[in-house]
Order: sequence, then C-alpha cells, then structure tokens
Amino acid sequence: MQAVSHPASRQVFACPQLPLAVYREVEAHLRQVTGVQAGLLPQTSKTFEYRQSQVGGVWIEYPENLSAEARSRVEQILAYYGDRYGAWEPLEPER
Repeated sequence: MQAVSHPASRQVFACPQLPLAVYREVEAHLRQVTGVQAGLLPQTSKTFEYRQSQVGGVWIEYPENLSAEARSRVEQILAYYGDRYGAWEPLEPER
C-alpha cells in the first residue's frame, strides 16, 4: 500500500522588524505543529540596514487536508509574534 500524497499549500510571510533569532524561534514553533513544515528565506537586500531583519521571511508549507486545529495553531503562533514585533506581510510564494 502506498502513502497518499496530498498537495501542499505554501505561504510566505515577512516581518521587517523581526530579529534573526526570533525568526528562528518562529520557525521552530511552526515545525512543532504536526503536518507543518517551515523554513527561513535569505535576505535579498544588497545593503545592510541595522534596523531591518537579516532574514527575508519565513515560508510555511502544509497539506491541504491539515486539520482545523493545526491551522488554528499556526495562526496563533503568527499572531503571537505579530502582536509583539509588528504585522506579518504576505509575500509571493517561491517554489
């Protein structure tokens, strides 16, 4: 019997004021949600700006059939950090 593969949904967000260490914390928290994968995007700016993040954003990927409870947990995690560091900005997903 083969495992059934479900198409994945991918979202990409950035929070320009979020420090690198906190991005790593967000990624770690998201990966604790069953069925969710997450990673960090590299910074694409050519110039260093002290007050800007050293990370380009965070990507989140999960199957279309992810449970409502897991989706809610992802939203709670993003809301927690968004409340403390500023609103998340949606970015175009890259494949």
